[in-house]
Amino acid sequence: MSLVNVSSLDFEEIKESIKSYLRADGTFTDYDFEGSNFTVLLDTLAYNTYISSYNANMLTNEVFLDGATLRENVVSLARNLGYIPRSVTSARAVISFYLDLTSFTTNPVSVTLKKGIVATSSVNYSGKNYVFTIPEDITVPVSSDTAIFDEVTIYEGAYVQNTFTVDANNKNQKFILQNPRIDTELIRVEVRESRNSNVTRVYKKSDNLTTTKSTDDVFFINEIADSRYELIFGDGSFGSKLKNGNYIIVTYIVTNGERANGINKFSFTGRFIDNNGSPVKITSPLVETIQGTAYGAPIESVESVKKLAPRVYASQNRAVTANDYEALIPQIYPEAESVSVFGGEELSPPKYGKVFITVKPQNGSYLPNIVKDNIKTLLRRYAVAGIIPEFIDLKYLYIEYYTNVYYNQNLGNAEGIKSAVSKNLEKYAASDELNRYGSRFRYSKFLKLIDDTSVAITSNITSIAIRRDVKLTLNVFSENEICFGNKIHIKNQSGYNFKTSGVQIQGITGTVYFSDIPNSDGMTGNVFAFKLNASSQPIIVRQNVGIIDYEKGEIKLNALNFTNTSKLKFGDNIMEVSIIPRSNDIIGLQDLYLQLDTTTSEVTMVSDVISSGADLSGSQYIVSSSYLNGAYVRL
Repeated sequence: MSLVNVSSLDFEEIKESIKSYLRADGTFTDYDFEGSNFTVLLDTLAYNTYISSYNANMLTNEVFLDGATLRENVVSLARNLGYIPRSVTSARAVISFYLDLTSFTTNPVSVTLKKGIVATSSVNYSGKNYVFTIPEDITVPVSSDTAIFDEVTIYEGAYVQNTFTVDANNKNQKFILQNPRIDTELIRVEVRESRNSNVTRVYKKSDNLTTTKSTDDVFFINEIADSRYELIFGDGSFGSKLKNGNYIIVTYIVTNGERANGINKFSFTGRFIDNNGSPVKITSPLVETIQGTAYGAPIESVESVKKLAPRVYASQNRAVTANDYEALIPQIYPEAESVSVFGGEELSPPKYGKVFITVKPQNGSYLPNIVKDNIKTLLRRYAVAGIIPEFIDLKYLYIEYYTNVYYNQNLGNAEGIKSAVSKNLEKYAASDELNRYGSRFRYSKFLKLIDDTSVAITSNITSIAIRRDVKLTLNVFSENEICFGNKIHIKNQSGYNFKTSGVQIQGITGTVYFSDIPNSDGMTGNVFAFKLNASSQPIIVRQNVGIIDYEKGEIKLNALNFTNTSKLKFGDNIMEVSIIPRSNDIIGLQDLYLQLDTTTSEVTMVSDVISSGADLSGSQYIVSSSYLNGAYVRL
């Protein structure tokens, strides 16, 4: 009897394989397996084989980082590469307040705000009140009977303390923090000679074994099962070794992560002592919010660990290539949603010796300057001499769609289908496929997404435009370069291939717009300014105000003094500039961040009279153009 090759994980295929195996024996040649009780035994054998095969497959996959699915295994494999996944990150805010000590009789020299809980959210957020903590004491001097606590960073979460006593007789002693929602960056460790000792040494968190000396008071962190954390101390070779009876005090913050973002009102609940250690009992100060809570984030996902661990390992704790920076920055700044890095040699003209960095934060559109400076400082530990990191602000490349959706009115109504299409496209706009650097808008997939929304949809005709919102500085002469990173389509040799919103410039009365006239080479062109007459027809008012490169997808405006704009965005004066791309597949080049703009796009429903049977001849069929309309400007 020959053996049957069983390689499938499908239950029915396994069952058929067993039947084929039995039929190979003459005893069961014409046996009716399905019509007998023997089928119960076959189901049992197939099920057992299925489970065994599944377990063997899972076991094999879990051995390799790229195939592992269980977090515990992914974290363990990443640890072998020297990578520690990011913990949950506490939302943080910045507040200021002052103490009026006029009525305080002891005339303190300084006042200390004690670590622990210092504030609560003064209003209910999503059905919950949040507490805010500082991990270390803050001491300020008293001047003119006033103690000013300026720009204090507070962290959302409860203040927790754990203690351990070192037992030298227990060779397997572990120091495990049981709560999975700990912000590991806020862990503080103190070690005393014994429980009753008053001498305390502060231990610092270390993430680099090679730079740790034998006398350094450091600790290391490992993520273990169930997203808990283990503290590891030195062995006398790398970091100082703990002694028998040492008393370890660990304080940390248990946080709600991203759920506490967006809070901007606080009530003070902290406590003070003076320079003599006496409590300062006064009326709770009023809190001024400098910056509301932000940067709260969940624990690093399995997908992120699998992506970054090999790249961090490859960087070997140094920043040389663009990939090194892309791997290291999320470790330095966990609130980064997406990172784009490219060398200055890629620019035209090249800027050697520089690496350009753009970061999209999880909350907000741009990085504050203080955050940029902090990342730069931390990057110095990894940067190679002669390479200067330089941050550039985020540049959004908006994709606009204009779609005519044909539908069979016998299978659904226009409003319901339109609503479903819009919701589907909004989900796509928020997906990871677009919202990252280096992403790509795939036109065919986009069309399929529309078609698959409803069985009533028969087809769609969709046109694409891309847009940059250029922030203009008013009342000064300035040049502006608008890069689309995609080739520009020349729809009209006579001009007007790109359009802008209205602006006002010095020397010309009224609202003007910009557009182009291609040169004879079909690769470049000149930019002119024009106005619209009473019939909405263009009248050119100034020639040669810039140049356009259709191949590079760039528009350069000469030095102009803009005095006003017709568009405002987040309080900034902007000029919208849109073009038709040569390809409907859009690429986010270098520092361009793709976003599908559903607010300026259009979905139009068109009844398919042929499919519905209302007009089988097609004499009343509405034909939609595949090309955008000929409007000269953006209104």
